This record gives sequence, C-alpha cells and structure tokens, in this order.
Amino acid sequence: MKSVLMTKALFKVCLFFLTFFFLLAEPAFPQSQSLEIAVIKQKLQAKLDSIQKMSGIPGAVFSCILEGGQKISIASGLSQLEKPKKMPKNAHLLAGSIGKTFFAALSLMLVEEGKLDLDAPIKQYLGKEPWFDQLPNAHTISVKMLLNHSSGIQEYYELGDFMQKLKENPDRVWKAEDLIAYVWGLKPLFEAGKDWSYADTNYLILGIILEKITGKSVYEEVKQRIIAPLRLKNTFPSVSRELDGLVCGYSMPNSPFGFSGAMIVQGQLVLNPQFEWTGGGYVSSVDDLSFWIKSLMEEKVLNQSMLALMKDGLPAKTGKNHAYGLGLQIRPYSGGTSYGHGGWFPGYLSEMAYFPEYKIAAAFQINTDDFGKLKQSPYFYLLELVECLKKG
Repeated sequence: MKSVLMTKALFKVCLFFLTFFFLLAEPAFPQSQSLEIAVIKQKLQAKLDSIQKMSGIPGAVFSCILEGGQKISIASGLSQLEKPKKMPKNAHLLAGSIGKTFFAALSLMLVEEGKLDLDAPIKQYLGKEPWFDQLPNAHTISVKMLLNHSSGIQEYYELGDFMQKLKENPDRVWKAEDLIAYVWGLKPLFEAGKDWSYADTNYLILGIILEKITGKSVYEEVKQRIIAPLRLKNTFPSVSRELDGLVCGYSMPNSPFGFSGAMIVQGQLVLNPQFEWTGGGYVSSVDDLSFWIKSLMEEKVLNQSMLALMKDGLPAKTGKNHAYGLGLQIRPYSGGTSYGHGGWFPGYLSEMAYFPEYKIAAAFQINTDDFGKLKQSPYFYLLELVECLKKG
C-alpha cells in the first residue's frame, strides 16, 4: 500500500510540473499567427472560388508554402462532371511539361558528378546511333541547347501522322526514337544556338542521353535522387491509361490532339500518356509541386553553382521579358522575378513558381485545358492567388 501511495504522489508531482511547463511554453504556432493564416486561407479560397466560377472551369487546386514554412492547400469546383464529385485538395492531375524540371535537375546532378558535359556536342553521346545524322543541326547541337530549347529542332507531335496514330491506337507504347523520327531529315528552324523555340523533342533526345550515361531508366533515377528523398508521395510517372487516383480532365473543343470532353472514360484515359516521357511524364499534386519548386530553389536539391546554371536563361517567346534556363521558366511579375514551369497535357493545365523576393512557393492546377474559358494564362491566375498572400 505504501508503495502505491508513493507512486500516486510521484504521479501528481510529475503532472503538476508538466502542466506548469506547458502553460509557460510558447505555442508552436502563436495564436496571432494562426489567426493570420486563417484569414489568408479565407482570402485564397474566395479568390480560387471566383476564378473557378467566373471561368466555368470544372475544378481547381492551389497550394503554397510561406516563408515560415506554413502550408496552405485549397480546392474549388469538381473533380468530375458526369457524376459530380468535389475536387480534393490533394488531387492527382497530369502535370505536363513541369516534368522537365525533374530531368533538368537530374542532368545537373550528373554534371556535378562529372558524368555529363553541358557544352559537349550531343554527338559525343549519340554519334553511334544509326539515326543520328538525320537530326536537324545534329553536329552543332550541345547538351545545353537541348535543355534550354536553342537547338533549332522543331516539335515532333505537330508533324506527320502522329496525332492520327495516337488516336487510332491509344494503347500503343511509343519508343523515343519513334517520336524523334518525325523530325528526321527536316530543315532546322535556325542555326543551333542562334534562336529559341520550345519543343518536347529536345527533352526526348536528352532522355536518351541520360539513360545512356546512367544505364538506368530516367524515371528510376529521378525517383531515387529526387522524388523519394523529398517524399513527393503524389508524384509518379504517367506511363499507362490507368493512373492511380487521377482526376478526370476535360479537353478543349478542337484540341490539336483531336480529343474533346472527358479524358477519362470507363476508368481509362482516352490516350496513353506514356508518349510524353521526358517531355513531361508525371502525375502530381499541388502540394508536391509547391514543395518541389521550393526545395529546388532553396538549394535542397542542387548546390549553388548548379542552380546558378539552371537559372541562367535565354530570351523566351512565352511572354514579355520571359526567359528560359535549363528546364526552368523565368518570368517577371510586379514584385520581381519568379522561377518555375508551366505544364499542359490534353485536359490538364498546371503552374508552379517560386518567388524569391517573398520566399513563397506556389502551385496551381486545373482539370481542363480550355483556354477559351480561362481567357488568361494559368500563370496569370497563379499570380492573382499569390497576390492574396502578399496582402496578407
């Protein structure tokens, strides 16, 4: 009995000191800060709801990470129209060309390791390929020119019968060489390094080089080096017509890909997204995208010198005073310069950007590519949402 009483007394003393400690300790998130975040979230939700309703798009998601590390994620509208479901905050959407940032980062990791030379002619890596001499500007293109789209090679998917074959056989698995073949023997758009023209073709060629150097799948390399260490749990390759949790996208009328309306029918995409490969090639969420661009720009992935190379841009034809680095869009806004990338895949639009002046990372995705409804670019709406953060 005595030992029991002593145990009870000791328990009361411990409980007293624990209570005293917690009363004195400062909360991890002070009440004033929590209230401020709640107000910002309300403003963001109102803005996102306004964008969704006024444009008539099915649904939208937005995520941001503030300077202090606080994360805000919101959603608006529907993830599908046929049997209406609310858009979840962690929705999986096709991220389109945002995937180029992963492959560019992988390239710079290999540069740092001495395995890849940005200034080397691509002949050094591909010269023995039987099709090499058929590439436009084949002997004057450097690896860097592929990364910043100054190779003079045009976009493959706009050529020949690619769109027709994609639609006729949606289950086809495309080899990179089959896609690059559409530009073989064509006249280059300009001399290598003398101008700028965006083309997924550049990144398909880059992907072949990366796999030759590493001896592994580029998807596996990105997973081991980037996705797994950063715990990007909602980011994975878009390599089949059935993708886990993918939200239904809605393609614009008269889409260049020849599809319109719902992109998922009876649980399957109407085309195989596998063809995109290193031109994009990923499903992701706004939470993952905002964390990815924050990690990249704050030197958690590349060191300072490699990041500086990535941010060294050429004038780009995507907007006034826009530039393009190594897999990175560099765009001005009212407060300074943002770094990130946009993405388009039939039925889906994505944007992510880092704003160094405010140390804010943000991402915005919608499940349609109907620019007629949007009226403005996705980047325009991303800036509108970020403006809510600046005003606090």
